[in-house]
Amino acid sequence: MRYRTIIVGTDGSESALKAVEQAAEIAAARSARLVVVCAFHPLTAKEQSILAAVVGPTSMYQVAGTDAAEEALEAARRRAAEAGAADVNAMLVKGDPGQALLATATEQAADLIVVGSRGINTLSGRLLGSVPSDVSQRASCDVLIVHTMKGGPRDPGSSDETDD
Repeated sequence: MRYRTIIVGTDGSESALKAVEQAAEIAAARSARLVVVCAFHPLTAKEQSILAAVVGPTSMYQVAGTDAAEEALEAARRRAAEAGAADVNAMLVKGDPGQALLATATEQAADLIVVGSRGINTLSGRLLGSVPSDVSQRASCDVLIVHTMKGGPRDPGSSDETDD
C-alpha cells in the first residue's frame, strides 16, 4: 500500500512521542506527508492551575490548555524531524483525541493513522474505551497501533525476549 498522508496523535507523553517517531520513520521511507495532531481542551492559565491543584495532572490522553497543547505539538514536531520526516504539518484540534484523529484523517484524506498503545490495557481503557481501540474500530483507513509501553514484546527487559 502506498501511504501518502499519515496522521499521528500526540499528548506530549513519551508514549505518544514513540508513536510519532514510528509514524515519522514510515513517512520518511514512503516520502509521505506526516500530520501530527494534538487534541486539547482549551483552558485559561487560571483554570489550568485550579484543575492541577484539585485533581493533579490531567488524565491520560487529555491535554488541558492551549499552552500545554502547543508544547506537546512542538515536541512531536521535533521528534518527527529527528526521525527523518521531511514533510511535517502540525495541528491543534479542540476536543476528544479519538474524534480529533478520525476527523483529521477524513479532512486530510489520510491513508494511515498511527497511535500509541497506551491505554488499551488499563482499567479505565477497558471500562471507558481507549483512543487506540476507538480509532481502530472507527477509522476508514489503515491504523497502526505502536507498542509504546514497557514490559511488552519490544521491551529489552521483557521476559518474553529470547537470545537468538
